[in-house]
Amino acid sequence: MSKRFSMCLGTILCAGLGLFGVPGQAQTVSAAPAPLAESIPASQGNSALDAIKKAFSARFPEVDVAAVRETPFPGLYEVQIGMDVVYTDAEVSYLLQGSLIDAKSRVDLTSERLAALSKVSFASLPLDLAIKQVKGTGAHKMAVFEDPNCVYCKQLHHTLKDIDNVTVYTFLLPILTPDSAIKARDVWCAKDQAGAWTDWMVNGKVPAQAQCDTPTKQILALGKKLMIQGTPAIFFADGTRVNGALPLDALREKLDSLN
Repeated sequence: MSKRFSMCLGTILCAGLGLFGVPGQAQTVSAAPAPLAESIPASQGNSALDAIKKAFSARFPEVDVAAVRETPFPGLYEVQIGMDVVYTDAEVSYLLQGSLIDAKSRVDLTSERLAALSKVSFASLPLDLAIKQVKGTGAHKMAVFEDPNCVYCKQLHHTLKDIDNVTVYTFLLPILTPDSAIKARDVWCAKDQAGAWTDWMVNGKVPAQAQCDTPTKQILALGKKLMIQGTPAIFFADGTRVNGALPLDALREKLDSLN
């Protein structure tokens, strides 16, 4: 079964953050996702879809439903919960969890939908809260949310050593251990932020203790808004995201595709 859900549909229906695009490896932390505000309009009347949403909410009051849409399959409706989806009938008598596949084209419609829901406008990211590192021309751009004690984040840094012409914006997201917040502070307050970060993530050199105002609260709030539950979480210039560290070939292919 896909790793999209961190918790399954059982007595209580819960939604977890998924893996979108190319799968990677990430360290995760439990967090309650917030609902997305928008959805793609459906062709059926709003009253019918609103009725399904109301019925679903009545049956599962602990779940925050963002939207209900029609699917190509008559009588089957998509229920959006955060950045995940499940399926139900008009009476909310049955629930389906899994991939909806177009048998003729063999396209995974669920994966396509999840990829669309996970997109984020790169221009909307507050890059002033990130540590900026430029390699070569810096033509390719990516933003990465990382925890200082994340093993897969360190793996990603070793991969990035072999990537040229890229600008990396690192958001320090201390969510894994209490010590993570201390290291994030010390790196942010260092005279050479990028150098201190690389020294720690690549060379294992602990950053010197330092004190200053940090954007940690803002970044934690941003991480919650983006439903980040594990690190690294990578955002590319085209708005796509990947949860986890990508291998070199996959990362290079993704960046090259953005030319």
